[in-house]
Amino acid sequence: MLYTIIKKNAYQDSVNLMLLTNKLSTMEGIQKVSIMMGTEANKDIFKNSGLFTEELANASANDMCIVVNTEDESKVQEILDEIDSFLKNQSISNNDKGYETVRTWDKAMKAAPDANIALISVPGKYAASEADQALDQGLHAFIFSDNVPLEEELRLKKKAHDKGLLVMGPDCGTGILSGIPMAFANVVNTGNIGMVGASGTGIQEVSTIIDRLGGGVSHAIGTGGRDLSEKIGAITMMDGILGLEHHPQTEVIAIISKPPAKEVRNQVVQLLQHVSKPVVAIFLGEKPEKHEGNVYHAYTLEETARIAVDLANQKEVRADYNALQMEVPQVDLKDSQTSIKGLYSGGSLASEAAMLISDALQLKDGLIKEEGYMLKADGHEVVDLGDDMYTQGKPHPMIDPDTRIQFIHHAVQDPTTAIVLFDVVLGYGSHEDMANQLVPAIVKAREAAEKEGRRVYFVATVCGTDQDPQNYREQKQILENAGIIVRDSNNQAVRTAIKMTGLNIEDIQKQHHQVDVSSKEDDASHVSSEAVQRLLSEKPIVINVGLKKFSDTFTTFGTRVVQFDWRPVAGGNERMQKILKLLNSYEAK
Repeated sequence: MLYTIIKKNAYQDSVNLMLLTNKLSTMEGIQKVSIMMGTEANKDIFKNSGLFTEELANASANDMCIVVNTEDESKVQEILDEIDSFLKNQSISNNDKGYETVRTWDKAMKAAPDANIALISVPGKYAASEADQALDQGLHAFIFSDNVPLEEELRLKKKAHDKGLLVMGPDCGTGILSGIPMAFANVVNTGNIGMVGASGTGIQEVSTIIDRLGGGVSHAIGTGGRDLSEKIGAITMMDGILGLEHHPQTEVIAIISKPPAKEVRNQVVQLLQHVSKPVVAIFLGEKPEKHEGNVYHAYTLEETARIAVDLANQKEVRADYNALQMEVPQVDLKDSQTSIKGLYSGGSLASEAAMLISDALQLKDGLIKEEGYMLKADGHEVVDLGDDMYTQGKPHPMIDPDTRIQFIHHAVQDPTTAIVLFDVVLGYGSHEDMANQLVPAIVKAREAAEKEGRRVYFVATVCGTDQDPQNYREQKQILENAGIIVRDSNNQAVRTAIKMTGLNIEDIQKQHHQVDVSSKEDDASHVSSEAVQRLLSEKPIVINVGLKKFSDTFTTFGTRVVQFDWRPVAGGNERMQKILKLLNSYEAK
């Protein structure tokens, strides 16, 4: 039976509610429970999950909606007691954080008049409005929020460019500014390699490998995954490149992108050829055959990191860094076991895995996909479990293991599965001990296969550093102790899985070609704004609009932050929001 409780004006951010839902779901006697704010999008999720009730119809975006499916009515009170305890603990915890909490932009700017950046993590439909406010205050905007319309992204980025500011995002999952992790990011050594990435876990993979190789990162500027689309035209990436070009501490620049629009990609490369510093560029999906002038083209994220470190140490760049570095384990597989199942929490890592497997399969038409898959061909499957279709109403797989555990059991039940390939992404924002969460499910699934006379092998990569809260070496050791094959990069993990199934990748030994840029006129627009230079030369001072979890990270690093305790304007009433926006525009005139 379904029971519904509406807590009026009890706004909580989505991450807290998802984690609370997971905790309550484990209570005995509870068939299903869901806790979300009463937005129209969330009401659709309630409907799709069979939990919608009439009481939800009039709930507003500021109302906490609780629906419990149980046959024992007394469990409802237990649920409410747990929620009240959670909210009380949240309130006590927030009072002890050491940062000021405000409810308006005016108060935020009074609390931190020298702030230089706003981190925005509100629901996507409200993110553009908050980004506008940040830009109007002269702040750079880091937009973690997703589901922002492409037209709004273009408008915001043009506005920022005209003001000499950066808009990082929307859907910008990670960044590092002056050694300070932004959103989902790792703790890496500072150094002379600057990065600009239209790829969240791509930045994480490259930066953590740089760290483990003994190098360091000056800045990692995230752009959001759509920045190199035809419509956006790499506005943030090119402004970020110019910022690093004029940043004295940055001596090598690394560029990371998911598959870009061709014309935009060429425009970025043309800019890179004018840069005075050596550059490493990876456009995932391309298999480059040569380096051009000061631009070194990489095939994998690992190669990107290794070339960058060699350039930073003024070493000669080798023709290839991708080859498998470790001996491949002997396998005992049945003839029917031929497929690899890649279950990823990182979208860029999933893209790289799909690219490498399709290369080994020599697919003439490139990746073969179906909805929900990065690759689905010849029994091989690669899934980005962080995709919107898997995270609606659920925590991201970097935070919560449940979705991946379900996929692990499903993959092992397939008699064609030989290898289950997966990632563990560490850093701020990620689960505090993902390895120990996944191991019991892996052991159980492996034992189930062995009872059926099959051996299924698990191959993993851990993206992180020893400085991360979870500790890279400890997480790696937990996996290895469970009999999981662990490699030091996603590239090495995927290649291990490929070799174990009898496939192979033909690598290209890249030659270095000189490029004549002397005939090209210097472009007067190839300058970096004063505001960008100040951001890159100072520590970030942050207005955090949304998830409190991010403010906790800033205080850990001694960075000043003001927590903007955000609530939907006009209680989420869209008609009232439009009226207020119109009135504000008149006042501004």
